[in-house]
Amino acid sequence: MTDLIQPHGGELINLYLSSEEAAAEKARAVDYVSWDLRQRQLCDIELLLSGGFSPLQGFLGRTDWEHVVEEMRLADGTLWPIPITLDVTREFAEGLGVGDKVALRDDEGMLIAVLDVDEIWEPDRRTESRGVFGTDDIVHPGVHYLLQQAHPVCLGGRLRGISEPVHYDFTHLRVTPRQVRERFAKAGWRRVVAFQTRNPMHRAHVELTFRAAKQAEANLLINPVVGMTKPGDVDHFSRVRCYEHVIKKYPEQTTALALLPLAMRMGGPREALWHALIRKNHGCTHFIIGRDHAGPGKDSNGEPFYGPYEAQELVGRYRDEIGIEVIPFRMMVFVKERAEYAPINEVRDNETELNISGTEFRRRMREGLEIPEWFGYREVVEELRRTYPPKAKQGFTIFFTGLSGSGKSTIANAVMVKLMELGGRRVTLLDGDLVRKHLSSELGFSKEHRDLNIRRIGFVAGEITKNGGVALCAPIAPYAETRHAVRQMVEETGGGFLEVHIATPLDECERRDRKGLYAKARAGLIQNFTGIDDPYEVPENPELRIDTIDCTPDEAAQQVILKLEHMGYIRLR
Repeated sequence: MTDLIQPHGGELINLYLSSEEAAAEKARAVDYVSWDLRQRQLCDIELLLSGGFSPLQGFLGRTDWEHVVEEMRLADGTLWPIPITLDVTREFAEGLGVGDKVALRDDEGMLIAVLDVDEIWEPDRRTESRGVFGTDDIVHPGVHYLLQQAHPVCLGGRLRGISEPVHYDFTHLRVTPRQVRERFAKAGWRRVVAFQTRNPMHRAHVELTFRAAKQAEANLLINPVVGMTKPGDVDHFSRVRCYEHVIKKYPEQTTALALLPLAMRMGGPREALWHALIRKNHGCTHFIIGRDHAGPGKDSNGEPFYGPYEAQELVGRYRDEIGIEVIPFRMMVFVKERAEYAPINEVRDNETELNISGTEFRRRMREGLEIPEWFGYREVVEELRRTYPPKAKQGFTIFFTGLSGSGKSTIANAVMVKLMELGGRRVTLLDGDLVRKHLSSELGFSKEHRDLNIRRIGFVAGEITKNGGVALCAPIAPYAETRHAVRQMVEETGGGFLEVHIATPLDECERRDRKGLYAKARAGLIQNFTGIDDPYEVPENPELRIDTIDCTPDEAAQQVILKLEHMGYIRLR
């Protein structure tokens, strides 16, 4: 139906079974082995089933994966820049064979789809990182997922959809590609320009999109990502409330808002091409690509992963093949003398350009400073202030780590008392021994169990932080990757995180050992004891490092308090 109305839409894949077929397959699925989908997998499967990832009909096998990684094409030559794979544990895969069926379920056990397993294979994640993202730097969120979070085995095969993933939020804005096309057809929108965003929209974004729609002589679709974005981004609930304010700034009947349940990879140029293909599947005829599209920021050396207009250049090379026209835009700045926005390359030498970077905007929000009217709409700024108050009113986590006997618990207790003396927030101490007693009593001391114990602490700390409280964590936490996971859990809640390494040397910890644990470990009576026969991975860049040999617990606690004041989380004066 859309070929006439949307000539660039192309064929749209639909992998959902009919209601009768789905009911029959659901009854049979009780005998299939089940896999619980992770968040990223759930985002991918939603767009696979609905046709957002057309022409894909399931998760990739090795051959397609190799072609996508190396040349941005499927094995049959179809342009496709991002691998869509289903990763599972090796233990799960060992019980499967080609031809088996896997019931794919959400975290509440609802059957979403059935996978007909065509292939069981193991990808080279470092090759994928370098091919897709152009780097294997772990700072890149896409690389970090592949090298640190993804399971080692992939299942390839066709999907058969049973149920649409359930969403309880903004249901009036959650529409499938087919429903978007139907809305365009009903409204008579023959030309539609799509705008991708994972951030709140401000005046510059509105001006940019308005100009793009005018240039293309098209209507406008604001199509923000509400799946997975970059860690630390504004949560989608707050962003969508902001978009609903912004949509009122456009002329009536010219602009629509629809949400995209996409798990971003932050892949820069390749991701821009991917985003264009997805919007083509939604029936759009044009797509805006601005500065540093889907860029993840800077690498370990402080250099940008991608050039500011590298995405525009890559997509431009495929403009005749992708079936959607790209509208490139330079960064928009406010020209003081004109009192209006203009592309930065159109500002004359005698004119003054004003701009607030994302970093500066976040700083002003954290510190409760004024946001100029020329930059942000009052309603949007107020919405963001309501969700993200200044640092001095936010929750935060202090994560003490160090060897047994280093003084973590003593210092954490001293900090707790000082924070309670200051008042203003509820403070909770998650001491290692207490957590072991009340939260992780069934766990042993293998690496797997230690990781699980620390992740439990991180989860609780994140909940405390999210609700405006202070969590003081004082486990040994010997492994760097687990500490990073805790930081990510907390920071994703929008709160602060302060890692404090209590760097007391091993010999001093042994000298202080009141429980005799080190002596037992050296005698072989305790196995896997940190610092003796199990390593402690020293934090590389903690916010604070304290050696307790030359300072008292009170002095160490005061260092933490002063650091919190410097970071803006408390006010002493």
